[in-house]
Amino acid sequence: MTRGRSSESGLRRAPEDPPPFPPLRTCSSERIYSSPWVGLRRDLLELPGGGSQEHHVVEIPDAAVVVPQLADGRVLLIGQYRYVHQRTHWELPAGRIAAGETPAQAAARELLEETGHAAERLEDLPGFYPTNGISAHFAHSFVALGCARIAEQTLEPAERILCRAFTRTEIEALLDTGRVLDAFAALPLLYYLRHYA
Repeated sequence: MTRGRSSESGLRRAPEDPPPFPPLRTCSSERIYSSPWVGLRRDLLELPGGGSQEHHVVEIPDAAVVVPQLADGRVLLIGQYRYVHQRTHWELPAGRIAAGETPAQAAARELLEETGHAAERLEDLPGFYPTNGISAHFAHSFVALGCARIAEQTLEPAERILCRAFTRTEIEALLDTGRVLDAFAALPLLYYLRHYA
């Protein structure tokens, strides 16, 4: 499933999206910060009733996230340390899409780098906007079927990642008890459980 696709063959028909509002006009735009990782932009928006309002936009390249399913049906999660909140928790392999890469290529690359696994095939899951109010950043989601370990992890210097396989029951328990704190993991896992498990 890709961005903007409303229904798929064999799925129940979903209600239509809400009718679109007219877009707000941008009066001016100023780049406040830029790096290879993230940018910050300040836009001045013209309001329908008159006047204007600032809107800060975080610019992050689109990403890919993948639910790795092993041949025995278990799902591989990564325990990843996150500097910003000093915690290690369960996540899925994910990362930004590099220039010239397709979302599926990025998903396969992240899977291999972070877990050492490769898939027999990748299939689409619904994507999502993880930071909808402040960024157009979009996450393309996949399920990687028939995963097998083919190499060692190739981690970046600051990455701390371990891998563990979980049963469907264990995944459901992690979700039910609120133990999957990373939205990049929780939402694709829920889609996966609805469509594949």
